[in-house]
Amino acid sequence: MVKKLTLEDLKLSKEKMEDEMGAEIEGLYDLVIPPGTPSYLVYDLVEEFDLEPLERKIGVNIVECDEREVIVLRGELEAVQAAEQYLYDELKAYVGSE
Repeated sequence: MVKKLTLEDLKLSKEKMEDEMGAEIEGLYDLVIPPGTPSYLVYDLVEEFDLEPLERKIGVNIVECDEREVIVLRGELEAVQAAEQYLYDELKAYVGSE
């Protein structure tokens, strides 16, 4: 079963990035975009919530733990939380329409 991204995941992600990048990202959080997400949703999230698209390597546990490059959208906590809810709702509607 796929793990749903939570606020705790975002906080841990921020702490890890702060260790790697220092104070440059203070006050910013990353929303990890699941692989296979339709590209129009990513564009909508960037435009609607004013988030910065980036690539990051993260550990993905599928049979073996591998590092993969994934798309993340970085922004203020409130914007990331709103974008997460929007993404969840849109993906739910997308899956339900098929």
